[in-house]
Amino acid sequence: QVQLVESGGGLVQAGGSLRLSCAASGLIFSSYVMGWFRQTPGKEREFVVGISRSGGDTDYADSVKGRFTISRDNAKNTVYLQMNSLKSEDTAVYYCAASYNYITWYVEKEVSKYRYWGQGTQVTVSS
Repeated sequence: QVQLVESGGGLVQAGGSLRLSCAASGLIFSSYVMGWFRQTPGKEREFVVGISRSGGDTDYADSVKGRFTISRDNAKNTVYLQMNSLKSEDTAVYYCAASYNYITWYVEKEVSKYRYWGQGTQVTVSS
């Protein structure tokens, strides 16, 4: 049984930082592209950032470039999202997700291509 468990969300003031973690189990972690998505009430889930199987390639949404950093530790089956210079518009539920891909350098951005999802963690940025 595949499980993705996010942690690290919370309440932070604008300009502050948070680090999210996503621990995976029940899958061969290094075979999966990992992504972070976010969603606010009434809106569709949106891509934030993805990282290739090897960790050597990443792709960021324009809204978070220069502020967020994704990384992964395949030995620990964990993906991280370091969020700096947080803004009120970053407030959302953040989800990690896994997408199987045989290409080691590919980064998936499409929500529908991610098969496994975590339960989400709330990030609230106060202005």
